Amino acid sequence: MHKIAFVVFDGFQSMALATQSVFEYANVTVERQVYQIHFVSEHGGPVPASSGMSILTVPFSGRSYDTVIVGGGDDILQAAPEAILKFVRRSARSARRTASICSGAFVLAQAGLLDGRRATTHWGYARALQTNFPAITVDDDRIYVIEENIWTSAGMTAGIDMALAMVEQDLGAEMARKVAQKLVMFHRRAGGQSQHSALLELAPKSDRIQSALAYAKANLSEALSVEQLADVANLSPRQFSRIFRAETGQSPAKAVEHLRLEAARMLMEQTRHSLEEISIQTGFVDHRRMREAFQRAYGQPPQSIRRSARSEMRHL
Repeated sequence: MHKIAFVVFDGFQSMALATQSVFEYANVTVERQVYQIHFVSEHGGPVPASSGMSILTVPFSGRSYDTVIVGGGDDILQAAPEAILKFVRRSARSARRTASICSGAFVLAQAGLLDGRRATTHWGYARALQTNFPAITVDDDRIYVIEENIWTSAGMTAGIDMALAMVEQDLGAEMARKVAQKLVMFHRRAGGQSQHSALLELAPKSDRIQSALAYAKANLSEALSVEQLADVANLSPRQFSRIFRAETGQSPAKAVEHLRLEAARMLMEQTRHSLEEISIQTGFVDHRRMREAFQRAYGQPPQSIRRSARSEMRHL
């Protein structure tokens, strides 16, 4: 049985507890208790979350856990209680995995567990993590990062993806897929997937522009000219371009490129398609144009992103 400890503290973010549902439903799916969940804190007893709810915990002790997960919270960004740091350091020596969700990475950093490693956190905290702990290589565009036995994840829902990756490591990809289905998840995001959604960042306001973008996302292999998208929006090309830029802050061509990049990166991380095949499927036409777009957007070629994704998968 895998014993999992969730480390909580006054003012912790309750969304982190959603992660435990992954392990709960893994037990349900295999019809036996593979995972045993423990909520631990410095003194034990009820611990209040930032939302006002409380959770009953047991105090830190000398017991060992297979996996230790530290949730996030604003109160631990600068200085986590020394008792938590001691518990995390001690546990990391015996635990198979030590992990953080969102700003919980600051606890692992303060404990010295991230020095010399790659790590991630919520994009809004990434700069502070890098500035305060320069020995860490912070990757602010990852859902989660695995460095040997240290796992870090981005904002709250990314902790669910990380937990599914843990289930995949323990019980296999098919079991992780079944658990994701029970949780009504569209799919399990790979660790290398970007924290940012191109459609979410564009945030169009009108139904016409939303429809045009939805059409573009569903038809990336096509040329997707302004005229074609304007026709979907039932606007003239000139009206469409003007309204599109006013609502999104980008030209239609730049927005479509971002959608192509997002789709291409996902295919690189989740399939074995060749880069040439991916460039055709996502509308870049050829590998050279896709490489140039990746260099502009990410500062590295597609091959580097694929190698990084495969490296992470080898840890599963």
